[in-house]
Amino acid sequence: MNEYEHLLSDAFTENTNVYSYGELRRLTPQALFFCVMVEETCKTLDVKDIAAVIAVLAGQPILPTRGKFGGATRGTSVASRVCRALLDYDLERNILPTLTNRSLMSLRFRMVNNLGVFVGRWTPYVGWAFTTYDAIRISIFATLHYNRLAKPEDQINDATTGSFG
Repeated sequence: MNEYEHLLSDAFTENTNVYSYGELRRLTPQALFFCVMVEETCKTLDVKDIAAVIAVLAGQPILPTRGKFGGATRGTSVASRVCRALLDYDLERNILPTLTNRSLMSLRFRMVNNLGVFVGRWTPYVGWAFTTYDAIRISIFATLHYNRLAKPEDQINDATTGSFG
């Protein structure tokens, strides 16, 4: 080790807390947090996440369909086709609010009267809700886990996570 490498290694060990995590050694606080985040992500990604991914993908308009009026989203989704077949129940009036990829951009709800259309169009948004919940959960649990392992001066001091732990 030359003198510059020696100075850098001394500066690293003097000014930074060093951690071990599992079989990993000499981790900086940032590297420790990354390892904890990966572990919490792996714990969280279970069967319910597969359902979220399926919901998001099944709700995308990838299937060809007949011609549509101007301003309509092109294509239809697997969720829409399945829900129209399984839940083919018409109400007397258009009272069920739905969003499509195109109407989401302008936040204009389209009112429908068919229960299957309603469920099919909301399917991807349910998937995104599950995914959002998982991302928030992973962040909170990773921060709490990291703070239990880190020295006080390296802990993440966040009022949001502090209220949970």
